[in-house]
Amino acid sequence: MAKPKKTPRPKAQAPRGFTDYFGKDVTERIEMLRAIAGVYHRYGFDALETSAVETVDALGKFLPDVDRPNEGVFAWQEEDGDWLALRYDMTAPLARLYAQYRDDLPSPYRRYTMGPVWRNEKSGPGRFRQFYQCDADTVGTATMAADAEICAMLADTLEAVGIKRGDYVIRLNNRKVLNGVMQVAGLLDPSEPEKFSQERGIVLRAIDKLDRLGPKGVRALLGLGRKDDSGDFTDGASLSETQVEIVMGFVSAKRDLVSETIEKLRTLVAGSAVGEKGVDELEEIAELLSGGGYDADRIVVDPSVVRGLGYYTGPVYEAELTFEILDDKGRSRNFGSVAGGGRYDDLVKRFTGQEVPATGISIGVDRLLAALRAKGHSNTEVTGPVVVTVMDRDRMGQYQEMVAELRNAGIRAEVYLGNPKNFGNQLKYADKRGSPIAIIEGDEERDRGVIQIKDLILGAKIAKTATHEEWKEMPSQYEVPRNEMVAKIREILGR
Repeated sequence: MAKPKKTPRPKAQAPRGFTDYFGKDVTERIEMLRAIAGVYHRYGFDALETSAVETVDALGKFLPDVDRPNEGVFAWQEEDGDWLALRYDMTAPLARLYAQYRDDLPSPYRRYTMGPVWRNEKSGPGRFRQFYQCDADTVGTATMAADAEICAMLADTLEAVGIKRGDYVIRLNNRKVLNGVMQVAGLLDPSEPEKFSQERGIVLRAIDKLDRLGPKGVRALLGLGRKDDSGDFTDGASLSETQVEIVMGFVSAKRDLVSETIEKLRTLVAGSAVGEKGVDELEEIAELLSGGGYDADRIVVDPSVVRGLGYYTGPVYEAELTFEILDDKGRSRNFGSVAGGGRYDDLVKRFTGQEVPATGISIGVDRLLAALRAKGHSNTEVTGPVVVTVMDRDRMGQYQEMVAELRNAGIRAEVYLGNPKNFGNQLKYADKRGSPIAIIEGDEERDRGVIQIKDLILGAKIAKTATHEEWKEMPSQYEVPRNEMVAKIREILGR
C-alpha cells in the first residue's frame, strides 16, 4: 500500500508584488499621515473610511492597464453570482458612497481618506500591488475654485511633510483641452463618442509616458508603434503624420509664462468648443491660484499631464518632485510623481443618472515616504520600550507593578517575558528591541529599596568610542532609590 503523500509546508514568504512593513516603516507612515491629515483638516475636509471591497460594477473599468486579468483588479465571484473586488483607488468608492448617502450629506461634500488599495498589475522594484493612498475630494460643485483649492492644498501638504519649495512642482492641465486637440486632429466626433476610442486610449497612454520615453518614444507610439530595449513591440495609434504633429504640438505647448501657455493652447484648439472651454477653465484656475500666492514656483500649467485613469473629465493635476536621485544602475534621474488627481464629473452619474461635479487628489504614500528618505528628511526616531528585567519568576507581580507605574507616567515599557535564567539574553533582547533603558532589581536591590537603571544608548556609545579613562567618567548604569525610578528615567530619556 502506497504511503500517503505529505502535504508540503507552505513557503514562508509574502506573495509576489506584496511586502511587509516593520516598526520604523509603519511609524514613519503614521507620522506622515498625521501631518497630511492636519493639512486636510485645516482646509475643512472631514475624515471618511469606506469598505476595502466594492462590487465590480460599482468600481467600474477605468484602469489604464487593460491587458491584465480582470482589467487590473483583484476580483472574485460570490455564490449568488455577484462579482466583488478589492478597491483599486479611493475615488470610485467615494462615488458609490455619495450616490448612496447624498440626501444625508452636505453639498458640496468635502472628505479625506487614507488606506491601502490593490491593483492586479505587473509588479517590479518599488512597485507593489498593495499600496497606501491618501485622498481628498470635493463632491457637488462645478466651480473651478474647488480645483484651485485642491492644488493649493496639495502644495501645502508637500511642504508640511518636509518637501521644500523648489523641490516640487504641481503640474496642471485639462482633459477638455486634450479632447479639443483630439477633435481638431479628427480623433473625436461628438456625435459618435465611441468612434476612435481605441486610438484615443493609445494616445492618452502615450502622452502619459512622456517623462519616461521622451518625445521620440511618444511620437513612435502615436505612429505605428515602438520597440523597447528588450525587443518587445508595442502597437501604436497609427495616426497620420498630420495628426501626430497636432498631438505633439499639444504636448510641447508649455511656455515659460502661464499666459503664453494659455495662448498657445487657444491656437491649438481653435474651433473646438470643448477645447476652448477647457482653456478658459485652466486660465481661471491659474488666476485663482496666483491670487492666493501660489505662482509658477509651485504650480504650472503643463499640457503634457493627462493622468492615466479613464474617469477624468476636466482639470487634472500631478505633483512631481524635481530633485535628482540615483537609480538602481547609478544613473541620475528626477524622482518623479508622488500625487495626482483631477475632476471627474461623470463618476457619480453612473449611479444616479444625473451629473454630479467632483474633483480630488490622491497622494501615493509609499512613494512620498521614499522621497523623504531620499532627501534625508525622514528622521522619525523609533524608540523601543523601557525593559524591566526579571531576576526572579516568583516576583513577577512586583515587576508588573513597576512597569505599570512607568506606563501610568506615560513611559513606554514592558516586562521581559522570556526565559529569565540567562540575564545576558535579556539585555540582548532589549538591544534588539531598540530599548533605551533596562531596569534591574534583584533580591539585594529589593532589600535595600533601590534599583539599577542601565542606559543602553549611552552604554553602546561608550563601548564604541570611549577610552578606558572616559568610560570611568561616563557611567551608563545608575543606582537610585526605588521611589525615584520614574524621575531618573525621564531624565535619561530627556537627553
